[in-house]
Amino acid sequence: MFDMKPLLTVVALASVTHSAGAIQWQPLPEEAPAPADNPTTPAKVELGKILYFDPRLSSTGTFSCNSCHNVMAGGDDNRPFAAGVHGQTGGRSAPTVWNSAFHATQFWDGRAASLEDQARGPVTNPVEMGMKGWDDVVARLKQVPGYPDLFKEAFGADAEITEDNAVKAIAAYERTLITPNSPYDRYVKGDKSALSEQQVRGMQTFAEVGCVGCHSGPAFSGQMKQGAGVFQKFPVFDNAFFERKYNFKEDLGRYEVTQDDADKHLFKVPTLRNVALTAPYFHNGSVKTLDQAVRVMGKLQLNRSLTDQQVEDISAFLNGLTGEFPEQEMPRLPVTPGKTFDYVK
Repeated sequence: MFDMKPLLTVVALASVTHSAGAIQWQPLPEEAPAPADNPTTPAKVELGKILYFDPRLSSTGTFSCNSCHNVMAGGDDNRPFAAGVHGQTGGRSAPTVWNSAFHATQFWDGRAASLEDQARGPVTNPVEMGMKGWDDVVARLKQVPGYPDLFKEAFGADAEITEDNAVKAIAAYERTLITPNSPYDRYVKGDKSALSEQQVRGMQTFAEVGCVGCHSGPAFSGQMKQGAGVFQKFPVFDNAFFERKYNFKEDLGRYEVTQDDADKHLFKVPTLRNVALTAPYFHNGSVKTLDQAVRVMGKLQLNRSLTDQQVEDISAFLNGLTGEFPEQEMPRLPVTPGKTFDYVK
């Protein structure tokens, strides 16, 4: 059963006034921790990158991991709902993959405890990439000259192409997707010219109105400890106008995973890193602009009607969370000379 203590703590924090001076503002680490059973190596990262970009992991040969989590941009697809095979769309907005290595849980409902677990799901999801099972994925990869050697380079001379090795490689690549050295990071490290006067004011407002009750820590997601995710009820406060406009409550959140009534409308607290690049906002992608997302959060989570100035200042601060993106060079995929696969139409 889900432990309600983290939620109660978050709600309590969100209901009090914060002083910016009392907050421990933390820069983003430049490296992500790796689990003991999947140490990060260059060969594993290279294999993971190739798999991440390979559309042959989908039943139609048209969708890759990058299709919904575009590392050439903000790490998502800037759509209300993620697209999948056969013109289907999912029921939630695709979260950014950038800095996902710092999350204790993955997906909006936290159903995956690690990046490895997350990487297993979309490939065999009938709406997303549509493969019938990982056995079919492995069988397809074994037919691609070049992949057997890449797996051996990543996992050892006796290694084979397996589901576990594939998801470990993808996760290893995703742990390199970190965007440090944002204006905010430089500011908290001592460069007081890194943020504008308005952004500093927005940082103070962000703390004072209670945003840090949930969006805390280096990733501004409230979660860094492996295996201990932070979930929040959304919305906390009912508002008929916003509900009619955005239909937030149609999605039952974590309840759909646990079937525990206490988990209804609980969602993983999303990172605010690079949030200016990942519109539209919220689990259903129903809010198109950052300013309006700030206004909605103030009302539904803090029961505050933020002034136009507060909204503008907080949005300016959030723009200061856009970090430096490591260069991503498109990988050369292994090819199948003279033949192809029977893709699902």
